[in-house]
Amino acid sequence: FDKDGTLIELYNYWYHMIELRAQGICSFYNLHPFQHKNNLMFEMGVDVNNQRLRPEGPVGLLPRAIVQGAAEAYLEELNCSDTSQNCFRIFKEVDELSVSRLNSFIKPIDGALGLLNQLKSKGCKIAIATTDKTERAELAMRFLGCDDLIDIIVGADKVERSKPAPDMLELIGGAVKLPSSSSVMVGDAKTDIQMGINAGYKASIAVCSGLTDKAMLSRLTPYVVEEISKIKIQ
Repeated sequence: FDKDGTLIELYNYWYHMIELRAQGICSFYNLHPFQHKNNLMFEMGVDVNNQRLRPEGPVGLLPRAIVQGAAEAYLEELNCSDTSQNCFRIFKEVDELSVSRLNSFIKPIDGALGLLNQLKSKGCKIAIATTDKTERAELAMRFLGCDDLIDIIVGADKVERSKPAPDMLELIGGAVKLPSSSSVMVGDAKTDIQMGINAGYKASIAVCSGLTDKAMLSRLTPYVVEEISKIKIQ
C-alpha cells in the first residue's frame, strides 16, 4: 500500500505539515507570512487557494529532499543564506512538533483500516511503500493503532530510487519473502501504479482518493476503484 491518499487523507495531513514548515521558514528568515507563507506552501506542493495538493507535487509524490529543495529554491530567489542547513533543521523541528498534533493531522480514509484487518485475517502480508520518511510512516500507523497489521514499512529514505522505480517493492519482497508475481500494489498516484508495474506485480489497484484523476489512472491499470472501501476480499 501507498500511505498518503490511500490509507490516510492526503490533503489534511500535508496541508498541516507544509503549513508548519512554511511558518517556521517565514519566522526564521523574517519573511512576512501574508506575503510569503502561501507562496512557500505552493512551491512545496500545497495549493491553499484551491484546497488541494498540486498534481505535480512535489509533496505527496516525491521524496522529502525534493520538497525541501523546492523551499530552498524559493528562498534563494530572495537571496536568503544557508537555505539547505536551515530548511533541514526547520523540517526536523516540524516533525517533532507534529507528534503532539497527530489527532488533527492524521485521518484514516474510510474503509482503509477495515481492509487491512480483513487482509491480515486472511494471512496476507501487508507492507507500506511511501515517499515519506520511514519513521514518519511508522508513527502514523502507530497513531492509527494498526502498526501490528503491517509487516514492513519502507520510506523513500530506505532506497536509492523512489517511486516510480521498483526499489521499495523489491526491498519489501525480499523482506517478506514473496515474489512479485504474488503481490498487489494499491495506491492513489500515477507513480504508485507505475511502481507496481515496474516491479512486475500481479496487479496494481488504483484508488481515486488522492492526487490523480480516474482517467489518468485508467490508462495505467484496468483495476480502478473510486475508494478503498470498494476493494473486496474473497
